[in-house]
Amino acid sequence: MKTWKKVLGVSALALMTAGLAACGSQKDASTDSGTSGDSKTLLMYQVGDKPENYDELMKIANKRIKEKIGVTVDLQYIGWGDWDKKMPTIINSGESYDIAFAYQYVANAQKGAFADLTELSQKYAKDYMDQLPEMYKKGNEVDGKLYAIPVYGNAWAQQVLTFNDQYVKKYNLDISKVDGSYQSATEVLKQFHEKEPNIAAFAIGQSFNASSNMDFPLGKDYPFAVRLDADGAPKIINQYEDKEFQDNLKTLHEWYKEGLIPTDAATNTTGFPLEGNTWFMREETQGPMDYGDTILRNAAQQDLTSRPLTQQLKTTSQAQMANFVVSNTSKNKEKAVEFLNLLNTDPELLNGLVYGVEGKAWEKVGDDKLKLLDGYKPNEHMAAWNTGNNMILYTQDTITDEQIKERDESIENAKTSPILGFNVKTDNFKTQLSSIMNVMNRYKANLNTGSIDPEKTIPEMVSELKKAGWDDAQKDMQKQLDQFVKDNK
Repeated sequence: MKTWKKVLGVSALALMTAGLAACGSQKDASTDSGTSGDSKTLLMYQVGDKPENYDELMKIANKRIKEKIGVTVDLQYIGWGDWDKKMPTIINSGESYDIAFAYQYVANAQKGAFADLTELSQKYAKDYMDQLPEMYKKGNEVDGKLYAIPVYGNAWAQQVLTFNDQYVKKYNLDISKVDGSYQSATEVLKQFHEKEPNIAAFAIGQSFNASSNMDFPLGKDYPFAVRLDADGAPKIINQYEDKEFQDNLKTLHEWYKEGLIPTDAATNTTGFPLEGNTWFMREETQGPMDYGDTILRNAAQQDLTSRPLTQQLKTTSQAQMANFVVSNTSKNKEKAVEFLNLLNTDPELLNGLVYGVEGKAWEKVGDDKLKLLDGYKPNEHMAAWNTGNNMILYTQDTITDEQIKERDESIENAKTSPILGFNVKTDNFKTQLSSIMNVMNRYKANLNTGSIDPEKTIPEMVSELKKAGWDDAQKDMQKQLDQFVKDNK
């Protein structure tokens, strides 16, 4: 599972946990023939780990779905480890399926694998689409058309530095001055390291990417970024040539030399369990549906405290975080969209999937809150982040009305990226991108974990990136971005 997905899994674990997912078969199931009695059955692919009580959950859900819209759903799961292999096969083979968690959303939409939902969503999912913030619609437009029904979840994301409270309290450490930069955490990390030299002060591994107040049109793994505070029209730069980003890498390198970062960080793929005591500080991603540290604490089963590192930001990647698409091979496009509308507007249906069986895992408290019962188990329900509209989920009775108010205000007030809705077409520089990624694979982990000196290494890396075609790729991307800005004035 990719790092971001892992973060999401942890984040969603709060009220929900387990992802959806693991498909056992890739049968060519024509959905017209997939019927149950007189009812059509929609074939749907989801990603994640299959709940242990899947049969019970889906029996309850399908009863509700059939009552409401006259169909049932065959929800098949594909595990994270198989996702990148199985979904391309399903898509490229032309298999007939109805709905899927989007795989490479923009690229597959552009090549015609997904149905155009621009009009269908307004006709068959208008109730839900009217609830969605504009950022989800703008962020999912591909060449002016909509190909997905997105899950309304964490509309913004923010990187935070999270501290293990057991050590903060044990050694009476002051983390209040950690605010908005890695540098601000240096003193408290040193203090902890003096007390516990054998425990990771800053727990990071091979997949770690240093954060900054930037947006990344191709994701953090690529050396292309747009500063959020730059004057004028957005410009695509190499973040590794940006002074502020370089300062962050210098700080991480100093931490590494002082033993504040594990010596094997650049090669470590196992990570540090959230619920364990093997770490003092880590970097996490949070959004409005996390209610501060509430969800993270639930997942960790221990007290944690986070301090802000970056701004709360609405981005294209957030808008596309959990998309459901309808296959162009589907013979039931209208019903598929109608089902996605139901899933995102029917609290009884969605809460039963995300929290588990009512009366066994949870009970309702008042109009829109719930209490988790002893029967609530992490592996007996689906995840909130990639199932359905988080705004109609009942909140735990431990979540206050003030927290809900803060959630809603933050969604309204979070900063919007200047490149929200910008989807890069890479056709003209695919070869250069491949060469660029080869260069990054040699440098990225060592630089981002502080394992090597950025002052010596970055010039060498930049030179290799230019030889790989960085300038050509940047020029093409900037031309596309300029046109995007012009078209969206």
